[in-house]
Amino acid sequence: MPPLAQALKLNASFAHRHPNLAPTALFVGGTSGIGQALAQRLAHYTHGKARILLVGRNADAGRATIRSLRGSEPPHSQPKHEFIPCDATLMRNVRQTTDALLARKTTDIPKLNFLVLSPGFFSIFASRAETPEGIDTKLALLYYARWLFTLELLPLLRNAAAAGEPAHVYSVLGAGTGSTVDFDDLGLKTGYNALKAATVAASYTDLAMQKFAQENPDVQFSHAFPGLVRTPMMLPKHPLLKPFGPLMSLLSLPVTVPPETCAEYHLSALLAEPDATTGNFTRRGSKGDDIGYVPAPGGDVEKLWKHTVAEVLHV
Repeated sequence: MPPLAQALKLNASFAHRHPNLAPTALFVGGTSGIGQALAQRLAHYTHGKARILLVGRNADAGRATIRSLRGSEPPHSQPKHEFIPCDATLMRNVRQTTDALLARKTTDIPKLNFLVLSPGFFSIFASRAETPEGIDTKLALLYYARWLFTLELLPLLRNAAAAGEPAHVYSVLGAGTGSTVDFDDLGLKTGYNALKAATVAASYTDLAMQKFAQENPDVQFSHAFPGLVRTPMMLPKHPLLKPFGPLMSLLSLPVTVPPETCAEYHLSALLAEPDATTGNFTRRGSKGDDIGYVPAPGGDVEKLWKHTVAEVLHV
C-alpha cells in the first residue's frame, strides 16, 4: 500500500478508534498553509466533533478558515471553533494568549488533545530584525514562541492525558535539517543570517522537545519536516523577486506537494497511537515517517533551556 494510502486509511479510522472522543486542538499559525490544511483535515476526519482553536495574526484569514471548518451537520451540533488573534513574535502576546486559555480551564477548555505549531515565514537573505523584546523575529516564530506555547499549555495537555485521551504537541519545522549549535551565541546575537536562523531553530527544537518529553512522559512530542509544500510562505517577498513568483511556482511543481497532501501525511503522524519502542519524542520526515533521533547530551539541553528561560520568561 502506498504511503499516502496508508495515511488516508489511518486518518479515516481515527473516529472509529476513538468513538467517544471530542478532541480539542489548537493550531498556532493555522490561518494558512500547512497549519490551515491540518486543521481542515482534522475537522473532516472527526466528522464535526473536534473543537478547533486557531491562533494567528490575520483575523480575516482566521475567520475564513473557521468558516471552512463547518461541515454539513446542523450548527447546534457543532463544536464552537474559534479564532484567537495573537502576534506571536512578541512573547508578552503569547503569554496573554495562554493565560486567557488557561483561565478557561474550569469552564469551556478543560483539556487540549493536540497542539500544532507552524508559525513562521520564509526568508533566506534577511538580516537580523529584533522585536521590541530584543529577540530576532524569525527565531521568535520558529523557536521561542513555540517553546512558550508548549510550556504554558502543558496543564491542558496533561488533563487530556490523565483522561486517557491523546495528548500530542506537533511542531512543523525542520526535523533532520538542523545545524551545529554555537552555545556561545545562543539566539544568534552576533553570528546571524536568515538561513542559519532556520537551521539552528530546528536544532533548538530537538533539544527543547527532548527535555519536554523527559519531564512529561504522558504527552507525545513530535518535530516534523514538512518537505517542500506549495504555500504562500514559499513565494518571494523581496520587491525585485515578486514578479517572478508565478514562474517560480510553476517551476517548483515537480518537487513540491500541495498543502492538503502534506496535511494527510502529518495528520496521520499526529493521530497515530504512541509507539512504546520510540518513546514520547519522535522526529518525522516529509511523509510523517519516523526519521529517528539520538538524544543529545544533557548538558547541551540544559544550556539551551537556561538560555530560553532567560530570553522568554524575563522579557
